[in-house]
Parts: sequence; structure tokens; C-alpha cells
Amino acid sequence: MNIVLVGFRGTGKTTVGKALAKKIGMGFVDADDFIERRYGFMITELFERKGESLFRMMESDVISELSKMNSYVIAAGGGAILKYKNIKNLKRHGVMILLEADCDAVYKRIRKDDKTATRRPRLTNHDLYDEIKELMDFRAPYYHRAADFTVNTTSKPVDSVVEEIVRILTEQGYIPL
Repeated sequence: MNIVLVGFRGTGKTTVGKALAKKIGMGFVDADDFIERRYGFMITELFERKGESLFRMMESDVISELSKMNSYVIAAGGGAILKYKNIKNLKRHGVMILLEADCDAVYKRIRKDDKTATRRPRLTNHDLYDEIKELMDFRAPYYHRAADFTVNTTSKPVDSVVEEIVRILTEQGYIPL
């Protein structure tokens, strides 16, 4: 069984995922990092060179591969839930946890994180805050339909988020006491 973290960029999928994997003794993989290693380009370069639709096909191929692994915490890309095929693959051997945060928190995190700012492409022509708001609103129904459980990360430290996930998964029988 895998634990799959989904949510908008800046909600903590990678940071929480690494800490969660360490806490419960599982491996960790970030789907975006995996894509970059596989294809030899940063996500922004893939978007620029190949376009979003080809990137989403590449992402689906990688998710299909990652979903066959076992005992991993997988941080899925923020847009992975836009394709039903990705959700189906990830849920086949995994439980899906949505990490949410409010728009202001996501905006602050993205602005503070150089990696996110330089490695993740802009998807609209709006300023960053408006883009985040628009995309979060658009993707919210997709995230909620895909998620087995939801954890809000807005004002919680990483350790608290990890503890909440462990509690949920333990209570639901996904991980032993």
C-alpha cells in the first residue's frame, strides 16, 4: 500500500511526505522530481518545450509507474488529479490524502520557496496571487473527489500535519498501531 499526497503546490506535499515516510518507515518519491530525472528537464522547461498537454501525458506515464510501487509515500504533482486515469492508478494500491491550505498561505509559501518559483511553470497570465486563487478554485472539486481524507496545513507545523495523517491512517486501519 502507498500513501499518496495530493493538493495544490505549496500545501506541503513534499515536505510532509518526506517527514511522514521517515516517521512510518516507508520510502518517499516526489512525482515531479521523478519526471525531471526521467526526462532530463525541469518541469518549467518541459512546459515550455513540450506544452502542458504533452507534459500531462508524461506525468500520467510516470504516475502509472509510481502507482505500481509498494510502501511509498508519493507526493503527486498538483495537477495530477485532473486526469481520472491518474487518480485510478494512484488509488489502485494507495490511500489518497488531500493537503489543503488557504490561498494566502499558499501564496506566501510559493513566494518564499525559490524551488517552487523557478521550477514550476505559471499556468495563467494573471499575477501570482490571482493565478493561485483561480487554479485552487478550479481544482478544488477534483481534489475533493479524489481524496480519501483531507488535512488542512494552513497554520500547522509539519510535525502536527504528520501526526494528524498518522492518526487518521491508524484509525482507519491503513497502518498498524
